[in-house]
Amino acid sequence: MPICPSGHTSGSDDFCDTCGDLIPGAPRQRLGDAENSAPPPEAEPAEECPVCGAPRSGRFCEVDAYDFETGAASRTAAPVPPQPPRPPSEGGAWRAVISADRAYYQSVIELGGPDAATIAFPPYCPERTVALSGEQIRIGRRSASRGIEPEIDLSGPPEDPGVSHVHAVLLGQPDGTWALVDPGSMNGTTLNGGGKLLDVNVPVPVGDGDRVHVGAWTTITLERSSP
Repeated sequence: MPICPSGHTSGSDDFCDTCGDLIPGAPRQRLGDAENSAPPPEAEPAEECPVCGAPRSGRFCEVDAYDFETGAASRTAAPVPPQPPRPPSEGGAWRAVISADRAYYQSVIELGGPDAATIAFPPYCPERTVALSGEQIRIGRRSASRGIEPEIDLSGPPEDPGVSHVHAVLLGQPDGTWALVDPGSMNGTTLNGGGKLLDVNVPVPVGDGDRVHVGAWTTITLERSSP
């Protein structure tokens, strides 16, 4: 039987059963592994936006729209252009009808974005109507900490996860109509079922019956009443 340096007879061939000394000639691999084993890896820190330092919460930075997948700020936020004074409407009142649009939702899911598998169409989302007046109507989600209170607030419930805090803006025109601007939203804005995103900070004329698509399922239909 193995004998340790202290003279004890051991039933184990690596360490003495009595004093724990290493048996002469025993392999040191297990001991070395135990002594030199690396500590468990630390959790990786949350990825930060290289432009503003905000923690990553999706593909695009919530603050400046930096694209984490391509490394490009392709939808960099830009200030909304100033508009001339808007006279009182002479062609009837405007309103926005907000609804959960299953057809639009399906088109978003079919694009297969990184979060598509986790987004579910809301089982209940009643239509809402917002009267449109003034020179500027912001579309987005309110944020008390950032002082954002959009006129068309899509905070929910149910909250559309694809809507930015300031996602799009309706600008009143001198002739009583509206122009739509995307100032640099995370996921972009489309019109009337089309797949092309609006260019950032480029006003697009919109009118009665036009449908504005934002987020994962939200459609905003513009309606004008008769004079």
